[in-house]
Amino acid sequence: MSEKRRAEIEAKRAKLAELRKARADRQKEADRRLSESTGPSTAARRDVDDLVNVLIGSSSRVDSAVDTPISSTPGTPALGQPISLPGPSSILSGRLSRQSDAASDRYSLGTTLIQSQNGATENVIEREMTPRIVPDLIDIEQELFELPQKERVIYNKEVQTMEIETEPTPGTTEEEIRERILREREVAEAERLAHEQELEAESKQLDEEIAQEIREMTEEEKLSIFAAPEFLDFVEQSTKIIQRALNDNYDYIRDYTIGAESGTEASEGRIKCVCSFYDERYGKNRSITDIDWSPKYPELSCASYNKNPAALNEPDGIVAVWNLHLLERPEFVFHSQSDVLSVTFSPFHSNLIFGGTYSGQILLWDTRSKHLPVLKTPLSAAGHTHPVYAMQMVGTQNAHNLITSSTDGTVCSWLVDMLAQPQETLELVHAGHNKTSEVAITALNFPDNETTTFCVGTEEGNVYQANRYDRAGAKAGLNPYDVYKGHSGPVMGLHFHPLVGPVDFSDLFLSCSVDWTVKLWRAKSLAKPSTTVNHVAPLYSFDEADDYVYDVKWHPTHPAVFGTVDGAGKFDLWNLNHDTEVPVVSTSVGSGRALNKLRWERKDGRRAALGGSDGRLYIYDIGDMALPRESEWTDMQRTIAGIIGGGGQTNGVADDSARIVAGR
Repeated sequence: MSEKRRAEIEAKRAKLAELRKARADRQKEADRRLSESTGPSTAARRDVDDLVNVLIGSSSRVDSAVDTPISSTPGTPALGQPISLPGPSSILSGRLSRQSDAASDRYSLGTTLIQSQNGATENVIEREMTPRIVPDLIDIEQELFELPQKERVIYNKEVQTMEIETEPTPGTTEEEIRERILREREVAEAERLAHEQELEAESKQLDEEIAQEIREMTEEEKLSIFAAPEFLDFVEQSTKIIQRALNDNYDYIRDYTIGAESGTEASEGRIKCVCSFYDERYGKNRSITDIDWSPKYPELSCASYNKNPAALNEPDGIVAVWNLHLLERPEFVFHSQSDVLSVTFSPFHSNLIFGGTYSGQILLWDTRSKHLPVLKTPLSAAGHTHPVYAMQMVGTQNAHNLITSSTDGTVCSWLVDMLAQPQETLELVHAGHNKTSEVAITALNFPDNETTTFCVGTEEGNVYQANRYDRAGAKAGLNPYDVYKGHSGPVMGLHFHPLVGPVDFSDLFLSCSVDWTVKLWRAKSLAKPSTTVNHVAPLYSFDEADDYVYDVKWHPTHPAVFGTVDGAGKFDLWNLNHDTEVPVVSTSVGSGRALNKLRWERKDGRRAALGGSDGRLYIYDIGDMALPRESEWTDMQRTIAGIIGGGGQTNGVADDSARIVAGR
């Protein structure tokens, strides 16, 4: 393409040179014509000049012939006096212009001398000499020749390509120019073809040299490259990016001109399964023990797993971080030397994940690091020595602690950046126990905006209040007098109502147990602690489950909605403003195996993560049921008032307990 362009440019240059030559010829022709037109006037001027030269020469000859100066001749006037002679001299003096006085006297004197030489006497000359009259000289301006006018050159974008009609000159006809251009183009094309052939030959030579240099790698060399950590990291990251793009479930050929789809599955009263996460490599023969959502990235969730008895070479516990845009495998996988029973994202550091293990260790993983934990607690009596089933992060961005509890009744407070030893250790003991004073903690939860007072669920089925510090007349430790007694089996889940909306329901909490029930409680105020044993009865009992109820969670934005999961693999969604006896939605999840944990999405609670004993993590979308109306809080107030008033106290809850609660 460049050679073709170069040929075109050369052709234009040749044409431009022809045009310039034609213009120069025209200029010469114009000068010649101008010189011919000014010929007569120049000849006339030449005659005048010749006459003047003759007269000046005659005068000089007269001056040389006279022996004495003119001024000494008798009767001869001085040079400054005027003299007038008839004849040619007077005519000549009238015709010439702007001559000096000395020249005029010289002309008159020469004429007189000439006449005297012709036989006239000197007296006649003196008699005829009269004072010379100076004629009036008139300036006459006559154009002797014409100068060619300067050509005005005006720039135009079409100068180089404009057709200019010129008179044909010998040897430069249009046909000859065209033939010359064609010849030049043929020459340029031949040069281009030769250059291309040269490049092709050079390329073939380089290919041959490269082929000679390349050799087949041996199997050992291939294996060394495939086993290199850099190569494995590259493959890991690049394949994740590709799988995310492929798993977005976006219809790339959707036609936006045929109208929108009618309705969605996650409408009122219906829920849908968005996806299920499972990897045969990590989840085989394992159960999910805990779940949490990322506080910063709503598409990320983590799940903790217990050991795989059939895999002796694999780590006992793992934590997998799953991505909604990457279904086939986890985004991150972290290892533990013991079963991981509880897990939580740090709400203040999106890269940090904490886990509690069966051995009592607290582990800290970082998504920016490798599989192993970056920090962990030592196996010593300073921390936990029993399984850690519950943990929660409390506090603010600048002052927060990780609270953990184990089945030996120990509650520890940890600083995030120092896990060598706990910042605080609290022993929860109950003197009324028959065999041991320790309280085996299976569930723990803090109310919103609370960092001191919390509730714990125990293996015996009771719920207790406890304080981290001495506060409001209550001492640090377990409150042994106020016993929330209602379950007949170990408490598996405990959750306080979130502090959202115009009405504060944060004193309400739910608990679930292996006795197939879910209980609704109201926490006592710490301002009036009991001094004697006081059994606090639940406000309401939900008895619709057909198996162990393993977890219960209030919805993060809707005041009357909560969800439960049980051993039969059912996910029940309750709305107290609609019905207090049966769930609004009940769904069998997966293969019907037990569901161990439930977590709502932190932001709007539209999605729920369900962890199964089959090692699968299910993500469900509840649709518009996650969107509360403005009247939901006042409706919830009326519902709770009706429950406290005894209108809804059924299902085995004593009437006198309801009256006690209502009276308080």
